Formats: sequence, C-alpha cells, structure tokens
Amino acid sequence: MTQDTRSASEVGQRNLFYHGQAKDFVDLHEQVETSVNLLDSLESFLSTFQKDLSSVSGQISELQERSKDIDNRLKSRRRIEKPLSSLLSDLAIPPSLAVTILDTDVGEPWIATITDLERRLDILKVRSRVKAARDLGDVAEGLRIVAATKLRTFFLALLQPIRTSVTTNMQVMQTSIFVKYRALYGFLQRQAPNVASEVQKAYTSTARTYYETGFRRYVRSLGWIKARTPEKPESIISGNGDNSGPSLDQDRLAYAKMDGPSVILAYMADDKTHEEPIEAILRSLFLVLMDNATAEYAFIAAFFRSESFAPPPAMETNSAIFSPTATLLSPDVGFDDRRSTAGSEIGTHVSRPFSGNGHGPRDVTARPGFMDKTERAPLDAIWKQILDPVLEYCKVRHFMSPSYFRGAKNTQTFVTTVLEPMPPAVPLLTMIRLTEAVITEVQKRDCPPLENFLFTMRLQLWPAFQKIMSEHCDSLKKLAEGRITSYFSRATSTTDASVANICNRYVVMFNSFVILTDQEEETMIFSNLLRLRQELTKLIACHTENINDDVAKATKQSAMYEVLLQGLNKGTHLSAHPKSQKEIAYWAEKEEEARRRIVSIAQSRRIGKR
Repeated sequence: MTQDTRSASEVGQRNLFYHGQAKDFVDLHEQVETSVNLLDSLESFLSTFQKDLSSVSGQISELQERSKDIDNRLKSRRRIEKPLSSLLSDLAIPPSLAVTILDTDVGEPWIATITDLERRLDILKVRSRVKAARDLGDVAEGLRIVAATKLRTFFLALLQPIRTSVTTNMQVMQTSIFVKYRALYGFLQRQAPNVASEVQKAYTSTARTYYETGFRRYVRSLGWIKARTPEKPESIISGNGDNSGPSLDQDRLAYAKMDGPSVILAYMADDKTHEEPIEAILRSLFLVLMDNATAEYAFIAAFFRSESFAPPPAMETNSAIFSPTATLLSPDVGFDDRRSTAGSEIGTHVSRPFSGNGHGPRDVTARPGFMDKTERAPLDAIWKQILDPVLEYCKVRHFMSPSYFRGAKNTQTFVTTVLEPMPPAVPLLTMIRLTEAVITEVQKRDCPPLENFLFTMRLQLWPAFQKIMSEHCDSLKKLAEGRITSYFSRATSTTDASVANICNRYVVMFNSFVILTDQEEETMIFSNLLRLRQELTKLIACHTENINDDVAKATKQSAMYEVLLQGLNKGTHLSAHPKSQKEIAYWAEKEEEARRRIVSIAQSRRIGKR
C-alpha cells in the first residue's frame, strides 16, 4: 500500500509538476515549431540563395570576360591612337595653309607653307586607299594648281627688271631672291614640271640677253683699246743694228699670272690716250669670263638642280658663295665679291672694284663636284644656252677688222684678234701661260663647260706659237745661208751691230721663256729654243767666215759669245734655272774655244817670227 501510495503520490506530484510546467512546454513547443518553420524558411532561403549565387557567379564570370575584352580593345585603340592622330593631322588641310595660298601674295611665309603643302600632297597620294584622302584629293589638287600659278607669276616677275634694263644687278637677285626661294622652285620641279620648265626657259633667255649685252659692250671697249696699240710681229733678224731691240719686260710677263696686274675696266676705253698691251687685254677678257661663267654655273647648280623632296627645317643660303654683292663682268674676284653697274650701248661703263687676289677656291657646297654625269648634263645644257653668245664673242677669231668699226654686221669674235696680226713670240707665250692658269682655276671652281672652251682656245694658240718660232728659225737660217755666195746669188751682208742685235733678241726671248716656264723640261718651248740656238750659232760662224785673219775671226766670235753670256747672266733668279745653266754653259764653252784659238794662233805666230 504504502508503495502504491508513494507511487500515486509521485505520479500526482509529477502531474502537478507537468501541469504547472505545461505552459512552459507549450511555449517551448511553439518555439520549437517556430524554429522549425524558421529552419524550413532558412532552408528555402539558402536554397534560393545558392541558386542566386550560382547565377551571380556566372554573371561575374561574364563581366570578367567583358572586362578583359574591353581592356584589350582599349590597348588596341591606344596603339593606333598616335598613328591615327598623325594620319588625321597629315590628311587634314589647315585653314591657315589654304588662306595663305589662296589669299596672299608669294613671299617668305610661302616657303614653310609650300613645304607643308607638298608634304600633304605626297601623303594624300600614298594614302589614296583611305576614303578621307580621296575626299581631300580634289581640294589639295586645287591648292596645288593655285600655288603653281602664283609661283609662275612670281618668278617671271622677278625677271622683268632684268629684261627691261640691263643695269639691273642680276647677281643680287640671284643671291638674295632666287636662292632664297629655291624651295618654291623645287616645289614646281616636283609638282608642276611644266611650270618649272617655263620658268627655267624664261630665266635662260633673260640671262642670255643680260650676259650677251654686257660682254658685247665690254669686248667692244677692249677692241677700242686694242686698236690704239697695234703690235706687229717682228722677226728675230729685224732691226737696223742700232741696238734698239727689245728688252726683258717683267711687267708684261706678269700678265701670265692670275695674281698679276689689275684688269682693264670698261670705262677706261673712253680715255683715248689709254693703251694696254695685247696680253693685258686678253687677260682682262679671260678673267671677266672666268668669274662670271663660273659664278653662273655655281648658281645654276644650286638653283636648277633636281632634288627629291625632303622638307628641311629651314632653307639656309651659303652666303660665302651667293652674296648679294655678286655681279656681272667683275674680274679677278669671287662670286661673292662683285659689283656692277652697266653703262650705255656706245660706251659701256662697267665699274667694278678689283681685289687683287680673289681667286681662292670656293665652298665645295656651291659647286657640283659630287654630281654624276647624268645630273650634270642638264645643268651644262642650261649654262651653254646662257653663255653661248658670250663664248662666241670670246672665241679665237679675227675681230678687229675695219668693217667692224664701220658698223657692218659682225659675226666675228675676239680672241683670235690677238693673232691678227700675229703677235711676237713672248707675248704669245704669255697669253698661252695665262690661258693655262685660267684653266687651272676653272678646274678648281669645277665648271667643265668653260674648261672645255678654254682648252680649245689653248689648242688654237699653240700652233700659232709653233709657227712664229719656226719663222724665227727659218729667218736665221736664210740669213746665214745668204752669207754664202754662189754663181747665181749675191751674199747678204751682215754687220757686227746687226748680229749683236740678233743675239740680244735671242737672249730676251730665252730669258722670257724661262720666266714663263715652270717645268724644267717642256718640249714645245725648249726644242724651239734649241733650234734657234743652232741657227744662231751657224749665223755667228757664217758672219765671221769672211774674216781672213784667224785671230780677228776668233776675237769677233768671242765678242759675240760674250754678248750672249752677259745677257744670260743678268739676274740670279734666271741663271739658277737648269735650262739657263745649260744655255750659259753652252755659250761659255763656245767663248772659251774662241779664246783658246786666239791664244793658240798668237803663240804660233810668235814662234814663227822667231
């Protein structure tokens, strides 16, 4: 019982306990249900979140791929940004460029503008596959045509002052204007060759007239001076034996050198008392020709030379070559030292300051020394077209004929006037040496057409020299042979004075030739002197042949040889020449032989008297 009671009591207590805790259990149950619901909701949310997370992950991957693609595209665009920007800049024609070409006259701003235009024209041609380039092609072509038209008018206008007045200093225009605008003419050469050809022909015609007129006046002035000092040829046997023969004239020999006396100025012809030897006249003409012809060739090479387009940062002019003071007909000075003022048609006043040694070689950049024959040929052709009339005036032809001064049509020219009448041998050799010196200087200045012309002149002078030397030898030979009598001829008389005069002429000729000859062995010169010496030796022997007294004959011969030795020994600078030493030794041996004969004959006579 007790046990059952206890059990019942415990059950009752438990029930009471559970009954008392029922609310808590209900609350707990509710909480559990709530938690389960929450867990179910959370499970559903997590399931949805997982699905959303997978979706987001795919979107992130897609965004990453798009980001990489955008980054690659950005890098590609950055790589073509500069070339594209440059292309657009090159293809686009700035408004300032178009305004300059369309609305302004040609001037210094055009130099940079035309260079820029040509660069853009070349780019448009290269980029012809680009639509923008094709669209701009018509605009650029229009600008090219306008620029070529204006440049044609500009260059032709520059030549107008020279066409209307020969007093215009063309060299100043060449150096200060033409060379300055060389880039503009280069544009015409490459982009408008027909216009460039027209400008070239216009310049050639104008320069041709300019030089022809100037040289015609200058040559005429020299002709007037030459007419006042006619120099007839004299044979070595000429003279009346009064010892009035020629003497060694160092002043005239100086005309054989480039750095010799001053040249003849055109206005000097107005002074009717002014006289000059033929060597001085020829020297003036050659130096004037050399300076102007080489200067013109240098300008032609600098201005008309064809060059590929390479836009320089700036067009610089070689002031050492193309100075604004260059001018026509200014002898013995460089292309950068000359001034000129031409005068009237009747008396040309070509006033030109003379600088004594102005023949130094010019800057190689002004000369076409590095061009091949193909490049040089068109330049030579332009030069010849311009200076052909001048060369005709300067050719070796008969010029000073009376008809020239009577106003007859003159088709003759100047240099051979020196050969009519034939000048003496010494002046002729002086002119030959002058020609050779001028050729050497022209070679330094690199002007092949003028060099060829001067070679031709020299070739025409040498035969004349050979002819006159042969005449001297023949005259001595005939005089010596004339001393020999025959049944059909009478002996030609010679006197001591006439033979002494011939000896003096021979000495003057020999010493002059030595001064004019730098080479120790020159066949043309010394072979003729050797022939002359042989004939002179024969003449002295024939002259004393008729003297019966052997002592008197030897004495006479010794006296003749002494005259020759005294003349040859004048001046230490002459006697130091190897040929002079040989010549002195030859006549000294002759004189010594004569003296030995005198002593030998005298001794024989004294022995005979004993």
